[in-house]
Amino acid sequence: QVQLVESGGGLVQAGGSLRLSCAASISIDSIALMAWYRQAPGKERERVAFIGSTATSYADSVKGRFTISRDNAKNTVYLQMNSLKPEDAAVYYCNSFPAKYDWGQGTQVTVSS
Repeated sequence: QVQLVESGGGLVQAGGSLRLSCAASISIDSIALMAWYRQAPGKERERVAFIGSTATSYADSVKGRFTISRDNAKNTVYLQMNSLKPEDAAVYYCNSFPAKYDWGQGTQVTVSS
């Protein structure tokens, strides 16, 4: 059983920044691909970004604005979000890619205009 705990969300104005963290209960060194997902009300959950050992991949909607990173020693994955837009508002979750573990509570990101 893997526990994933997201944090760092909040309310930010358009153009602002947030840094999300995902703490895992196991060594993420054993998880080849870690990812961030988001889900807005009434919409399907979508993948935002994923990271291997060093290589990263991003959804077109966030390219150039978001950066995913991992610290295996801390069993933590991060998502630096810059130049936030109202369309980025959602609950953000972390998981493997493809998602294999129970979803955590997520962290709410609200972007005001």
